[in-house]
Amino acid sequence: MAKRDYYEVLGVARGASEQEIKKAYRKKARELHPDSNSHKPDAEAQFKEVNEAYDCLKDPEKKAAYDRFGHAAFEGGMGGGRRPGGFHGQGDFASTFSDVFDDLFGDFMGGQRGGGRQRAARGSDLRYNLRVTLEEAYGGVQKTINVPTSVACAACSGTGAEGGAEPVSCPTCSGMGKVRAQQGFFTVERTCPTCSGLGQIIKNPCQTCHGAGRVEKERSLSVNIPAGVETGTRIRLAGEGDAGTRGGPSGDLYIFIEVAEHEIFKRDAQHLFCQVPVSVASAALGGEIEVPSIDGGRSRVKVPAGSQTGKQMRLRGKGMPALRGGGQGDMFIELVVETPVNLTAKQKELLREFDALSAENNPQSSNFFTKVKNFWDEMKG
Repeated sequence: MAKRDYYEVLGVARGASEQEIKKAYRKKARELHPDSNSHKPDAEAQFKEVNEAYDCLKDPEKKAAYDRFGHAAFEGGMGGGRRPGGFHGQGDFASTFSDVFDDLFGDFMGGQRGGGRQRAARGSDLRYNLRVTLEEAYGGVQKTINVPTSVACAACSGTGAEGGAEPVSCPTCSGMGKVRAQQGFFTVERTCPTCSGLGQIIKNPCQTCHGAGRVEKERSLSVNIPAGVETGTRIRLAGEGDAGTRGGPSGDLYIFIEVAEHEIFKRDAQHLFCQVPVSVASAALGGEIEVPSIDGGRSRVKVPAGSQTGKQMRLRGKGMPALRGGGQGDMFIELVVETPVNLTAKQKELLREFDALSAENNPQSSNFFTKVKNFWDEMKG
C-alpha cells in the first residue's frame, strides 16, 4: 500500500511554516493518541503515521529532501535485499540515491550524517502494572515497587570503557559511522563494519558491562498513588526507565493502575453502590439499618415502610474523591428484600394467615392481575 503524502497526513499545505507544521502535529497527536482511542482499531496505525510525517517535516534537511524527491528520498537502508533495475545487494538504487543527495546537498545543509548522531541514545520507556485496593484508591497510598531495568554501569560511569575512559573515534570511518565505496558512476555508503555505525570504538571494554555501558539491575522505587485513582490511571516517573547508551538520557517509567474489585462496594466513577439485604418485615414496617462506608465508618439509614427491592437511598459525600481534587462522590444504598427460607410449620401458618389478610395491601400485585384479567377477556372477545 502506497504511503500517503506527509503534508496530507498532517493536514497542512506544502510550504507551511515550522510553527504551522508543529501546531498541526500536536492537534493530530491529541486526536489520534491510542490511550484516548482504544475503541478505534486503526488509531495506533494513524498515530504512527502522523509521528512519521512530523519526524520528516520538522527536520529542515529531511524536509528539503522530501520536497524534492518525495518518499523515495528515505527508502535507502530500510529494507535491504535485492531490487529490480540492475542494482543488487546493499548497493541498491535507494541507497545510492541517498548518497548522491548527500554529496550534492550535505555541505549546503550543514549537517553531518552518520554515526555522530547515534553516539548518545535515550533509554527505553518501561511499563509497570500496579494493583491497589479500593480502600487504597480512596485515601491514596505510598507503594514500594521493584522494577527490573537497565542502569548505567557504575564501574565505567556508563562509557563502556574500562576505568571510565572515553571512547575514541573509529579509525575506519573517522567518526562518521559510515564508509563509502566507489561502484562505477555511483558512490555507495554503508554502515561502518568496525564500529557498527556508532562512529566510536572502545579499546578496552569494561569488564563489568562488557562495553555496553549498562547493567541489568532490580531497583526499589517509592511511588505515591494519589487518592481517586481508577483502573487505567497512568502515572509517569520521568527518568526512571532504562538507562540511555553512550551517556544518553534515561527513559521514563509508566505505572498503570488497576483497582481491585471490592466485596461490598461497586464503583462507578466517583460514586459507590452497596446492596443491603433487609427482611420482609423490615421492608414492610420500616426501620433503621447500619451500613459501612469506604472510609471505615458506619452510617445509620432509615428504611421507609413499604420499601421494595431496588429502593435506593443516597448518602452524600460518602463516595470516592475526584483525582487531584474536584469534590467527592456519593454512596447509594440499594435495598434487596430477602425472602425467608427453611420456615417452620408455625412460621408457614402465620404467613398464610398474613397473606389472606393482606390481599388489599399489595397494590402492585392487584394492579398486575387486573391487567392480566383484562388481557384474557380481550383475547376471548
